Amino acid sequence: MAKKTEQQEPETKLETPVDVEPEVEAIEDETVQLRNELTQALSDTKVHQEQYLRTLADMENLRKRTQREKEELAKFANENILREILPVIDNLERAVEHAEQAESNDGLFEGVQMTLTQFSQLLGKFGVEPVKAVGQIFDPAYHQAMGQMESEEHPVNTVVQQMQKGYQLNERLLRPAFVMLAKAPVATEIENIDTTEETDKE
Repeated sequence: MAKKTEQQEPETKLETPVDVEPEVEAIEDETVQLRNELTQALSDTKVHQEQYLRTLADMENLRKRTQREKEELAKFANENILREILPVIDNLERAVEHAEQAESNDGLFEGVQMTLTQFSQLLGKFGVEPVKAVGQIFDPAYHQAMGQMESEEHPVNTVVQQMQKGYQLNERLLRPAFVMLAKAPVATEIENIDTTEETDKE
């Protein structure tokens, strides 16, 4: 009976190493392939991230530039009309000067003076300021020289007289000031020449 029982048990077949090797090679190949795909995916991700960051930076720069241009446009939008107003102010100032010289105390003088004050306040609201001229050293960026005047009180090339006011809009020149510049008096020039000649002789 014992022999029969032993014969009835099924024999288990053991896998030989030859059967296992192809499976191991297939797994290794698949691992290598997955590793290569992962490396490629990481590389693509890095490239896309760099492109995204560059695009983001470009968009931010564009936004800032657009904002600056918008602010500049708003700042100087009224430049042309303000430039046209300046001759009106010039005429009002001349009228006030003539009235002051004539010592006129009538209502017309006061009316013109009030109008001029209102104009000045209006220009100030829009960022228009007069250019500093008298007593300043000549600056070709803000002054236009119309001639020279002898002056002992002012250094050479200092503005001694303003022929017409200059204006700037938000620190940008709207119109230069027309000015007269100081030059050394003739007597001083002769003294300087004599002194130079004496020094040369010595």
